[in-house]
Parts: sequence; structure tokens; C-alpha cells
Amino acid sequence: MATSKIKKDDLVQVITGKDKGKTGKVLSVDTKNNKVLVEGVNMVSKHSKPSMTNQQGGIIEMEAPIDLSNVMYVHKGKPVRIGFQGEKKDKVRVAKVNGKLEKID
Repeated sequence: MATSKIKKDDLVQVITGKDKGKTGKVLSVDTKNNKVLVEGVNMVSKHSKPSMTNQQGGIIEMEAPIDLSNVMYVHKGKPVRIGFQGEKKDKVRVAKVNGKLEKID
């Protein structure tokens, strides 16, 4: 399985779809299905029955997963492409900015 270029707690921007232009923090990444859960993006309404944890029940607003290809990493306020540099142990993520590579982490 390939490593994902987007990781948990990264700041990303949505580049296509109904929430185009919105930015948010990545809450989780599902590499198996190429989905990502972004805070405040792709909000859906879910109906829930009353339970012990939610006594009231009712309609809950929550985030739904969005495809990984629809988001870009935000580096210094701009969405950029991500690449990898190095081999095995020395492998690091880099942002591709104006033809130059800048280390992210």
C-alpha cells in the first residue's frame, strides 16, 4: 500500500466540489478507500435516536469523508503539491513551490 501524502492534523484546502475553497484540519485519513475527513467540510445531517449518550436524539450535523484527490496541502497560506524526497530512512515530505522543494515537517 502506498503512503499517503496527506496526514492527520495537516491543513488542507478543498479544490473541487460543493465546498471548493474551504480550508480545514484533517481529522482522519482512510488510505484504503482514499478518503479524508476534514474539519468543517462536507457537512451532512444525520438523524439519531435517543440513547444513553445522546438523551435528546434528533438531527446532528457532522463531517462526511471527502475524496483524497479533492484536497491539497496548504503551505504558507497557499495550496501546493506534495512529494517525497530521499530513500527509506531519510524519506521526507516536501512541498513543490515554484519549481523548488521545501521541507514540510
